[in-house]
Amino acid sequence: MKFISWNVNGLRAVVKKGFEDTFTSLDADFFCLQETKMQEGQLDLSFPGYESYWNYADRKGYSGTAIFTKHHPLSVTNGIGIDEHDHEGRVITLEMEDFYLVCVYTPNSQNAEEKGGLPRRLDYRMQWETDFQSYLHSLDKKKPVIVCGDMNVAHEEIDIKNPSSNHKNAGFTDAEREKMTQLLDNGFTDTFRKLYPEQVTYSWWSYRFHAREKNAGWRIDYFLISDRLADRLTDAKILTDVMGSDHCPVELDLR
Repeated sequence: MKFISWNVNGLRAVVKKGFEDTFTSLDADFFCLQETKMQEGQLDLSFPGYESYWNYADRKGYSGTAIFTKHHPLSVTNGIGIDEHDHEGRVITLEMEDFYLVCVYTPNSQNAEEKGGLPRRLDYRMQWETDFQSYLHSLDKKKPVIVCGDMNVAHEEIDIKNPSSNHKNAGFTDAEREKMTQLLDNGFTDTFRKLYPEQVTYSWWSYRFHAREKNAGWRIDYFLISDRLADRLTDAKILTDVMGSDHCPVELDLR
């Protein structure tokens, strides 16, 4: 079974850059999107053999998630059931027969206004992390979980080109990295890092300073799985050749 996750940074824009051809060629069972940046009715996009589910932010042109699936879910849930977090279209959960699939676009903690300060939205991000992890654990008690998306954190120094200069920047603060460690220490597996513990591959590059050409990137897009699914893991990939966004897609293959 093949899963794809991609932060498209504006679905209407990436559709003009060959998204439909990419989607068809990847031929995934589940195709999860983050940062769709659109409202219902703004784009007519469908694919033969797929159902689609959408979660739109209240704010126009902001955030948003979607899942295309070949497999009809038992149920679909938008958000995590906490009003403070559920107005930005950041989470979709499909309940399948033997697992939950969670597509997430984690809030960016946003760099500090003053050099050397803490990210502006770090306190909110920490509350989000606590609540989101609680949500994942509540699902995991019922059946295994596959969670994917732009999780807006480079977990270890191997996951970022310039760790020392980014130490206090949004996405690489000690607090954010510790939250990821906490999740991985409590029942979840980072699929790419499990299979490729020393491989340096990034999934996001700034549009500035020719970062992608120089491969000055961050690995912030993940597939995490409940530990008890680990024996079904066959591959995890970062599809760096796929263009159209400042992120590239990531892939999970399970037996």
